[in-house]
Amino acid sequence: MNYKESIEFITSKENFHINLGLERISEALSRLGNPQDKLRYIHVAGTNGKGSVCAMLNSILIEAGYKVGLYTSPHIWEYTERIKVNGYEIPQDKFAYYVQKIAETQIHLTEFEILTIIAFLHFFEQKTDVVILETGLGGRLDATNVIKNNLCSIITHIDLDHTDILGNTKEKIAKEKAGIIKHGCPVITSMGYEVIRDKAEKEDSMFILVSPFVQQNYTNALALKGEHQIENLALVLTALQYIYPKISQSIIISGLQKVKNPCRFEYINSKNLIIDASHNPNGIAALAENLDKYFPNQKRRFVFGCLKTKDYKKMIKILFRQGDEIYFNEFNYPKACSYIELASSCPYDAKKYTDFSVFTPDKLNIVCGSFYMIGSMGELKNIIH
Repeated sequence: MNYKESIEFITSKENFHINLGLERISEALSRLGNPQDKLRYIHVAGTNGKGSVCAMLNSILIEAGYKVGLYTSPHIWEYTERIKVNGYEIPQDKFAYYVQKIAETQIHLTEFEILTIIAFLHFFEQKTDVVILETGLGGRLDATNVIKNNLCSIITHIDLDHTDILGNTKEKIAKEKAGIIKHGCPVITSMGYEVIRDKAEKEDSMFILVSPFVQQNYTNALALKGEHQIENLALVLTALQYIYPKISQSIIISGLQKVKNPCRFEYINSKNLIIDASHNPNGIAALAENLDKYFPNQKRRFVFGCLKTKDYKKMIKILFRQGDEIYFNEFNYPKACSYIELASSCPYDAKKYTDFSVFTPDKLNIVCGSFYMIGSMGELKNIIH
């Protein structure tokens, strides 16, 4: 099986769906020697901020001399982006090799379960010191939650998202996220929900509630911009204090200066372009706030697209204002919103996005709304890389 064939296998109709539960992945891992039981983890769940928290921890721990595995989702252009060791993506031939091994277990698995197993196999083979493990959806029944213990659990900001699967209240969603809390392992969160406290108490896990306050020398060092990053940074610094207390302030600052988290309020100066993959109302609200703070006087041009499963009407209401130049991108992806659906929900005039020529530096250009839309815009790949 080559890389192209491996991608065709994991994106086939049989695998490309959501089916939460740990039975299938547990059985497959058992047949593969349970590599997940031989690794050390920082497990991260939440609605918004997971990617940023993982990116910060990854950069700091690499700077401190650790060999770090990083598992995140979704990818933007290639599946290999999800699985990295010290910043290097898993090689495509190795990715295909693991898919073949997984296929040979003859257990029917979802796409995300296959990817999670690949990550465990790769990180074990690479002898990583620590794995930063980001949940895919929820926590309790997420494939990553097959691990038995961790160094700590981190629960980031919680908001309404995937309500059809996780529940229609923040309390219900918080309960699902709290499912990653392990017995005797501390949980660090900025969310004070009773269901998280209760789960921590049940598991004899130290509950550490973090306030969004960080010393200025750290915020000044952080390469990621945006007010919402202060809450994420507070979680990271608290986690390091408890599990890696010997890492010096200078190492932390150096690591923060090198953090990369593509497509999260990423500014490309040469194109006067912001790329932001926020894909729910809370994330879009953070984007709107940051645009007003960092680019208060610039005229704005948007290319926006998202999935039908998201609250796009609320996102549109939060993001746009009179005078914005708006394009809606009807990209090719299952459940992507059509131009008509988006335009009919917008109180302002909006055009259909056709190609990259709409971007000129006379205005601040903003591409936002979906990882999948950004990934469909091939022109952005060369600009970001």
